[in-house]
Amino acid sequence: MHTILEKPEIYLVGICVRTNNKQEVNKMDGKIFPLVKKYFHEALAEEISNRKNPGTTFCAYTDYASDEHGDYTYFIGEEVTAFDESLPEGFQTLTIPAQTYAKFTTKPDPMPDVLLKVWNTVWNISTQDLGGKRTYVTDFELYDERAKDHQNTVLDLYIAIKRV
Repeated sequence: MHTILEKPEIYLVGICVRTNNKQEVNKMDGKIFPLVKKYFHEALAEEISNRKNPGTTFCAYTDYASDEHGDYTYFIGEEVTAFDESLPEGFQTLTIPAQTYAKFTTKPDPMPDVLLKVWNTVWNISTQDLGGKRTYVTDFELYDERAKDHQNTVLDLYIAIKRV
């Protein structure tokens, strides 16, 4: 179902918005869908310097006010080898600290169903079955070549945990 692993620091450059899950129930009323649309339709990844794996997109959830019921910052961008001194206008940096993760890899499914299913699994899993307690530091989705077909998307979801 999922694996437990350690990951080193990850450096991202991208764009972000502050939101919460209640606001995102209907994607048309939420802030995430328009941000993702802007990111891809305006090919913003092409403006990022020092891209580590061009075309691999990170969608991170960070700066949690509390837990999945509170506000958080949603960040979409790419991993970089180093931060540039001058970022393109509107871009931000995010350093994801070295953490322990529960990594979930989805089965192929259409977007956004694939995403909703994996997050529902996380929201409903016990701490024991997860392999630790969620830290609410930074969680992220990783979209690579397996996510190109939006009708058969495969993604990895990394949930930051502290082993108990």
